[in-house]
Amino acid sequence: MVKQERLGPYTLSWPEGVFPLGGDALALGEFCTVKPGWRVCDLGTGSGALLLLLARRGERLSLTGVEMDLLSARTARENLSANGLEGEVLRGDLRAAPLPGGSFDLVVSNPPYFPLGSGASGGPARSEEFCTLEELCAAAGRLVKNGGRFALCHRPERLADVICSLRAHRLEPKRLRLVSHGPGHPPSLLLVEAARQGKPGLSIEG
Repeated sequence: MVKQERLGPYTLSWPEGVFPLGGDALALGEFCTVKPGWRVCDLGTGSGALLLLLARRGERLSLTGVEMDLLSARTARENLSANGLEGEVLRGDLRAAPLPGGSFDLVVSNPPYFPLGSGASGGPARSEEFCTLEELCAAAGRLVKNGGRFALCHRPERLADVICSLRAHRLEPKRLRLVSHGPGHPPSLLLVEAARQGKPGLSIEG
């Protein structure tokens, strides 16, 4: 069974077996900075949802996705094609993606949240079995150009891990937002945007 969701002018489709569209991806797609003509890369793109979300916000984007899962990579390619968007989706390990270093203005990712052995895996697609947070930041730090941006979503309780991993790979956190389900609820989502080789100074957004 194929499910669909309308994302502005685009339609996202995904079959059973591909990670579904969720609120985290929607929040990240609205949070990150994007400008017309930017070169954008989504690490672990899944169905290509973030590529569509960014394409509706910026004109003439150069879109690239990296995805290990065969079905997901094929789905992302189909979503780009069905919506008349040019771009490429590479199937493979994002830690060794054959892409030139420093070639992107913006790198984004909605990564696995839970370390192996944490007792809260959230399912195979949400555990760091194939890529740790540290490895993700290393890949992003290699791919984004100096002054370019890396934006990701994560769990609030891993804020310290996120900040440390970003800085370890010359990605300076510049914007941070905590998202909750409503008044009286604790934050359930962390959004962070970092600049490669950026100067210290973090803006906390409401």
